[in-house]
Amino acid sequence: MKEITMQPVSLPGSSPLKSPGAPSAAGAGFSEILSRSITEVNSQAMEADLLVKGLASGEHANIHETMIAMEKSGISFRLMTRVQQKALDAYREIMRMQI
Repeated sequence: MKEITMQPVSLPGSSPLKSPGAPSAAGAGFSEILSRSITEVNSQAMEADLLVKGLASGEHANIHETMIAMEKSGISFRLMTRVQQKALDAYREIMRMQI
């Protein structure tokens, strides 16, 4: 019987997963990662806005690209708000702990 080995898969545009204890090569802290994520969500929203304006003004007629950009932007924003809510919930839980 042949043994099956599983290899990690990385998606295009994503970074490989690291164990929580392993420091990253760049030494990025939580605030830096959060800042980069917010910047990326903002840039996706701006890109979607530009595509919508271009479609409305007749600069291009690619509605598919525009809709995909809008969905990416929406999903990114919803994910960012979920992460924010989870972080606030964790903070509140820590503040409720008795020492």
